[in-house]
Amino acid sequence: MNASSSTPSASDTLGLLNEMGLRARRAAQAMARASAAEKNAVLTHLADAIEAQSAVITLENAKDLEAAEKAGHDAAFVDRLRLTDKVIAGMADGLRQVTQLNDPVGEISMLRRQPSGIQVGHMRVPLGVIGIIYESRPNVTIDAAALCLKSGNACVLRGGSEAISSNQCLARLISDALEACGLSRDAVQVVPTTDRAAVGAMIQMPQYIDVIVPRGGKSLTSRIAKEATVPVIKHLDGICHSYVDNEADLEMAIRVCVNAKTQRYSPCNTMETLLVHQAIAQDFLPRVCTIYTEKGVELRVCPETRKLLEASQEFKARANQPLVDATEEDWSTEYLAPILSIRVVKDMDMAMAHIAKYGSAHTEAILTMNHAKAMRFLREVDSSSVMVNASTRFADGFEYGLGAEIGISTNKLHARGPVGLEGLTSQKWIVLGEGQIRG
Repeated sequence: MNASSSTPSASDTLGLLNEMGLRARRAAQAMARASAAEKNAVLTHLADAIEAQSAVITLENAKDLEAAEKAGHDAAFVDRLRLTDKVIAGMADGLRQVTQLNDPVGEISMLRRQPSGIQVGHMRVPLGVIGIIYESRPNVTIDAAALCLKSGNACVLRGGSEAISSNQCLARLISDALEACGLSRDAVQVVPTTDRAAVGAMIQMPQYIDVIVPRGGKSLTSRIAKEATVPVIKHLDGICHSYVDNEADLEMAIRVCVNAKTQRYSPCNTMETLLVHQAIAQDFLPRVCTIYTEKGVELRVCPETRKLLEASQEFKARANQPLVDATEEDWSTEYLAPILSIRVVKDMDMAMAHIAKYGSAHTEAILTMNHAKAMRFLREVDSSSVMVNASTRFADGFEYGLGAEIGISTNKLHARGPVGLEGLTSQKWIVLGEGQIRG
């Protein structure tokens, strides 16, 4: 489909989405039957096509870039839209990497024989039709399509209006690859209109769409979570904590906590709050905070942290920016920037209470050499990823061995944490018998 040349009416958009949903539902039945070889063939064909059509992709992307610049978007926004040669090559490489992942569909697990003689177990099956709503980066179109296809699902993709030309170009390549490999073109559909009503229609179509995955800013995700009548796999914030216990290896803790904050500032798994046990705060905080300030991190601190740092000659001699007093709002803020909140706590109970009150159920870490404390932290902290002696930056599908992820979920039902191929499937009960009847 081509991008709309005019803004459609609400009824036109609803009609379009209903038609797409019906076709996706039919395609999902066929995708559930597709073999791993058939799905891999599509992904390989698409990877080859992206490389062969890179000039065409670049040309269509240039239209989006020009429109974004005319609309007055800033350089960072335009850069997110840009499909460079490296990004295009990365899309093709990513597709080939997905072909190497194990196909979860049809896997049988937990098979056990009952006293009656029947065998009972689980089989992994696709979710059906997945709706993915995302912003800016057009390469998400390929990433999302690849994971949905490999997991045996059909999908309806709604990219940002600012990437409409790029996304429609990629949609054509996906459809052609599906058809060339004998699968339905409708298994992956990209919404061809920029009408914002399309989002509202998608999230209220449970008769066609089985789950919605938002990939974008907090405002988009909040809206979808509030208005959707379709189940949503999502997270709103990444307010990640690291707690340094009084029985931590301080050298290790410094290394891990510096990485958790400064390896990259914008990802959702970057540490935003550092909690430090009062017994080691005097030794630990001046050392780690000196490194933070040298890296340009603004420190928003509790009164005890300020007192300890201002009393440290080492910190005062090397700190290159003033401390900022932390406010109540800071404890519940995801900065996505070189800013860190720091609080001294009485003990692990106080640290866990702080996480429970201010956290977003994304990722938390404890730094300790005490095994019993570590196990208690793992059991009692209610987040989608909980770590011992490791950087929160590891909360990622690739780092978890999933190969790729569609996003992070802080839901408690179905998928939780990084959502890879298994997260895009479900399980059903299966029973294997030999003619048994119930007495």
